[in-house]
Amino acid sequence: MNVTITPAALGGAVTPPPSKSQAHRLIIAAALSDGVCRLSNVELSQDIQATLRCMRTLDADASADGTVIRGADLVDGFETPPPEIMDCGESGSTLRFLIPVALALKGGGRFTGHGRLMERPQEPYFRLFTEKGIAWSLENGVLAVEGRLTPGVYALPGDVSSQFITGLLYALPLLEGDSELVLTTALESRGYVDMTLDALAQFGVSAEYDGDRRFRVPGNQAYRHRDLAIEGDWSNAAFWFAAAFLGHRVDVEGLNPRSVQGDRVIGEQLARLTQPGPAELDVSQCPDLVPPLAAMAALRAGEWSSKVARDGLWHKLGAVVAVLVAAILDGVIGLILANIPALELPFRYEVFASVLVLVWYIMTELGSIVENVGALGAPVPAWLRKAIAALESTVDGAGDKLGSGQDDEK
Repeated sequence: MNVTITPAALGGAVTPPPSKSQAHRLIIAAALSDGVCRLSNVELSQDIQATLRCMRTLDADASADGTVIRGADLVDGFETPPPEIMDCGESGSTLRFLIPVALALKGGGRFTGHGRLMERPQEPYFRLFTEKGIAWSLENGVLAVEGRLTPGVYALPGDVSSQFITGLLYALPLLEGDSELVLTTALESRGYVDMTLDALAQFGVSAEYDGDRRFRVPGNQAYRHRDLAIEGDWSNAAFWFAAAFLGHRVDVEGLNPRSVQGDRVIGEQLARLTQPGPAELDVSQCPDLVPPLAAMAALRAGEWSSKVARDGLWHKLGAVVAVLVAAILDGVIGLILANIPALELPFRYEVFASVLVLVWYIMTELGSIVENVGALGAPVPAWLRKAIAALESTVDGAGDKLGSGQDDEK
């Protein structure tokens, strides 16, 4: 397929696609609920279809388009693990979210996927399963887990993937007693955990987070059915904000300004980029924003610096003065040699200092150009760098000798 892209100014209104991260969370919560939920603005990406497919395997009823989900039969007690394998496609969120859910609801399950999904590390879960007496095996691309999640303390690293945290936050409220989820390292991807806590809260489920490394999750909770809309995706919207920032007339619509999506900070980052002076952007909690932010930062208006301007002006004026002084010096030397016969040189003196200064100035400017071109990423041959450096050194050496005179004292 050949695609031709013709450069043109962008203009108009755009609505970003729905947030896939929120869609996963709301679909799972709806499938765990005590009634019928209606979800709008669902986009059936392959990952979302995988989550719907697996929730049906766990006995949830879901319409083909994922907009109507009945979860009443899902929380009626511990059952035998379903015989059907849950196909997670290539969705890491589906796999890691539903492993604890399957253990809490059915006492286990079998999972598979496509591509390299089943090669992704699951060690945080495996360590927990060994500690809690839950059997697991991973053979021929099929992960099997079997056992009962019990109330208690669950420890996970906070800097591996927030998907493990989300999976437990969905499962622990279904247990018969209270539990604690303790992070052994500092939490990364805080925005995704906030989305999970927000989804739970919208379905009436409580999970108390102390803002650091501890979650307290009461047991015997029930997910209450709700009708909700999937929010627009702030991560996708960031690219359209970049287009507007760069001068295109683009209006971005359909976003929730009070969303807990981590990438909503694009608004704050934009505000920093519009201010004069250097801008420092912290993207540790929003790595998906790096590409659009980098484009905006690279093309933002520069800052006028009077000091830099003065330095540049004095540099140029200094070069002009040096050339004029060299020309005057050549003239004076020529007059002296012409009027004092006793002073003779082994060669005819016409100009020397002027040529030396001009060559020095040209070499300096050429070296500066090469350095700037190299800093911009253009390939500069090593031999050219060395040649210019050698010429600069030769000219500088000649100037030193001229300035110091012929002194034989060692």
